[in-house]
Amino acid sequence: MHPARPTYLDVESAAEYLGGLKRATLDRWRTVGGGPVFYKLGGRVMYRLEDLEDFVRARRRTSTSDPGPGGTSEVG
Repeated sequence: MHPARPTYLDVESAAEYLGGLKRATLDRWRTVGGGPVFYKLGGRVMYRLEDLEDFVRARRRTSTSDPGPGGTSEVG
């Protein structure tokens, strides 16, 4: 049995998958950093679905004051 092949999305599809972000947001993140991992295949930019899921999962919070992994909270 072969492992499942990864699913790759183009920029427009990745932006839609990430909650309807604008393409420009992903374009900016690729330039300045802070966005999901991407792949350059020939002249095309592609995002692996698993990487987008990891990106979203890393931004999970329990409250608006939750700084996320490695952050510090000043609530208290």
